[in-house]
Amino acid sequence: MAFPFPEVNASLNACSAVCLTCGYAFVRAKRIQAHRVCMGLALLFSIVFLGFYLVYHYQTGARTPFKGEGFWRPVYYTLLISHVILAVVIVPLVVQTLRLALKGDFVRHRAWARITFPLWYYVSVTGVLVYAFLYRWFVA
Repeated sequence: MAFPFPEVNASLNACSAVCLTCGYAFVRAKRIQAHRVCMGLALLFSIVFLGFYLVYHYQTGARTPFKGEGFWRPVYYTLLISHVILAVVIVPLVVQTLRLALKGDFVRHRAWARITFPLWYYVSVTGVLVYAFLYRWFVA
């Protein structure tokens, strides 16, 4: 049996989304250490996801065609295109936001996080949705 890359990658995206949610709740509650742990885990899950994603596509060259029809095709492709574009955009945003936190520049960190957090969250959640569209909901 082959390694279940799509399932693992969807799970990693889901774990990242959960950690982002908890990290946001913790920072709002002024529980800074818990916020740091959650955001570190979100970053770790995202990095592991990226590694597995690259290995999977390098090894298999896999392209999974979307099998949905009608209303769902433009929904899926809109979701996919926005996910892919923002997945590229989010990388330098996460790096800059983390860099500012590590420097202790929390005023600028907060300003960057207001942009980074919702985009990172969107990428994590839509990663799970793309998986569901391809491998669970519209399977022939």
